[in-house]
Amino acid sequence: MSIDSFNAEEMKSPVMEDLQGYHHNALYLIVAIVMIFLTMVLALQPLYLSRVLGLARENAGFVNANIQAITELVDLLFVGYLGYISDRIGRIPLIVYGFLLAGITALVAPFDREIGAMLGLNALVIFYVVRVLMSLGGTLIWPQIATLTGDYTRQDDRPLLLANVGFMMAFGVTIVYAVFMQLPEQIGVTMTMWLAALFALTGAWLARKLLVEMVQPKMVDRSFPFRDVWALVKREQGLRLSFLSAFTARNDMVLVGLFLMTWFIYFADLLDNTSHEQAASRAGLVIGLLGFVVLVSIPIWGRVTARTGRIPAIVIGLLISGIGFASMGLILNPFSWWIFLPVAIIGVGQAGCVLVPQTLALDLAPEEIRGSVLGVFNTVGCFGVIFFLQVGGILFDWLGPTVPFMFMGIVNLALFGYALSVMKVVQKKPKVREDLDLSSI
Repeated sequence: MSIDSFNAEEMKSPVMEDLQGYHHNALYLIVAIVMIFLTMVLALQPLYLSRVLGLARENAGFVNANIQAITELVDLLFVGYLGYISDRIGRIPLIVYGFLLAGITALVAPFDREIGAMLGLNALVIFYVVRVLMSLGGTLIWPQIATLTGDYTRQDDRPLLLANVGFMMAFGVTIVYAVFMQLPEQIGVTMTMWLAALFALTGAWLARKLLVEMVQPKMVDRSFPFRDVWALVKREQGLRLSFLSAFTARNDMVLVGLFLMTWFIYFADLLDNTSHEQAASRAGLVIGLLGFVVLVSIPIWGRVTARTGRIPAIVIGLLISGIGFASMGLILNPFSWWIFLPVAIIGVGQAGCVLVPQTLALDLAPEEIRGSVLGVFNTVGCFGVIFFLQVGGILFDWLGPTVPFMFMGIVNLALFGYALSVMKVVQKKPKVREDLDLSSI
């Protein structure tokens, strides 16, 4: 399959008026598939390291966070440039090749001991490499999915359609923790990882067959439009807020999923008759509740965003998310039913913090550089993941498992204060661009 074969089909891309309902439905299905894959890989990681590779508790927070931070660092090197590449060759080729890379490396992942023995390397080193490649496959996929969503929408219908995409993202996360994370106890970690690979390979086939390009790729030899993007960021205070929100919100589900799963698994050592697999299953239910709350909240956030505006919705989301994360400091035992309360609050806030900043960025991004703007948006998000994972891993090991969540809450509340000031400025100056009325956002 070559880039040229994709380009031949893109020349016949439909205009917005020709976009059919099944195109949106195909996009929603593929969104769910990519979230299932990425979430399964992340959720299985602590269990795999503890059960298969025998990672000790005293290094669990650091190693799990370090692996994730390294994958994000590699993503950081590519995500911005891939947004620019999508403006040149289209979104769909990157999505298809990303699914293929992710699926193949997920098939290889359970053989890290054998590969390490052949190469004379530690199995943990092989796992690092495989996780980086799986994550790189995801980096080829999810930013282009977000950009393609912008291509499929107009400003007036964007909040509700992005809410549908967010709903399917949350559905993917929820089904992993509520259903698929019950499988390791029944069929083992290896078979569960191979199931994730099957989802990825299915996603490649569906993306190739069902998605269409809506913006004609500009196959010209042009460098990344740094000046255009930078001028836009300097001019648009709303875009600066969306980038800062991406810095915190992009890592929320990663941080919650990784550190909650790690906390449960190693807290099980303090309990009688509780295995790591049982702890992972219980953690999956808790994180599944988080996904369910996000699932239910996202359609509401779509309506709130359309009715109150983008920036006010960001303000509300940051406040709720900050309160939820900070209240995790009150939980001493993750197996206590009380943990469901702060997790539910986090879910409500998280739904808004993920959906609305991306909507605002798409509104403010000119069509001809939309992929590049979203590339920068996602690059800022990668910086946030690396920062909060590294800091969170150290806080987890040195100060306790709830401290990473409390730190996240403090940062969100600080950003809430900044968003409040931006909202006041925008309300005083409803127009800063001739072609975009900010009173509508």
